[in-house]
Amino acid sequence: MSNHSGHGHRHGRQDLHHERPAHGHDHGGAEPDWDVMAPLLERNAELSSAQYTEAARWIAALPTAPKVSRVLDIGAGPGVVACLLAEVFPDAEVVAVDGTPALLERTRERARRLGLDDRVTTLHATLPEGLPGLGEADLIWAGNTLHHMGDQRAALAGFGELLRPGGTVALVEGGLQVRQLPRDLGFGNPGLEARMEAAEAELFQRMRAELPDARREVEDWAALFGAAGLTPQGTRSFLLDLPAPLGDAAREQVVADFTRRRDGLRDHLDTDDTAVLDRLLDPEDPAGLHRRPDVFLLLARTLHLGRRA
Repeated sequence: MSNHSGHGHRHGRQDLHHERPAHGHDHGGAEPDWDVMAPLLERNAELSSAQYTEAARWIAALPTAPKVSRVLDIGAGPGVVACLLAEVFPDAEVVAVDGTPALLERTRERARRLGLDDRVTTLHATLPEGLPGLGEADLIWAGNTLHHMGDQRAALAGFGELLRPGGTVALVEGGLQVRQLPRDLGFGNPGLEARMEAAEAELFQRMRAELPDARREVEDWAALFGAAGLTPQGTRSFLLDLPAPLGDAAREQVVADFTRRRDGLRDHLDTDDTAVLDRLLDPEDPAGLHRRPDVFLLLARTLHLGRRA
């Protein structure tokens, strides 16, 4: 999933909502506690399952859609999207690719639970080095993964080389950052989430600069598809809109998300904002996230498609 689940701090706002890079290492912090992180990733993806299903169905319904017999889900995390892809493409083998064994095990458990273990398999790989070993595919899904590879242009070209003729690369990149609180909370300075996002954007840029072979690119995905020898096939955004009052699972996710953000941003926000976050995370405070009635969850993910001739 900018933050990804393997970082010790948050770099952006959408990577946690399912996808994570297929790296076996961390770019800026200690290896996460996957007993804590894996359920968080899984619940985030489950909350967005309708978005992901709609996106996959859009791909399947395109006039140029290939016959899909093999899918690579790159940066698959705990396998929620891999299993959704298996349901949307019932004749396909779906290979969940990730660099974290604990998440691959969670994928296998989920596939068994859903009766998809005959078609959803896992592959441990560190990317981009491991790209050539992934095998051919008709569809490559890369959700908030490409921006964790230093040379995105080269990595995208590597994706294209894996595609069978007529195959599609689906990139989840960009969109609109998540919002979960009103601008004015009734205490502290209004605009807390905007300031958090600005701090995370700086951390994201630092993460990008520190990646091996880092190369700055204009984020014109259609142009990057063209440079990789792929034909742009369209872009669509998919909205997650969970209005207040939130259900228990979504509220628990917001609390967990803000807990991680607070811990990662302590050195990047002023003391007033840090104090507001502490109050928001106090389960006994009526104005905190556990109790306030106006907490919501709103974000948009953007999907870009490129096709091999």
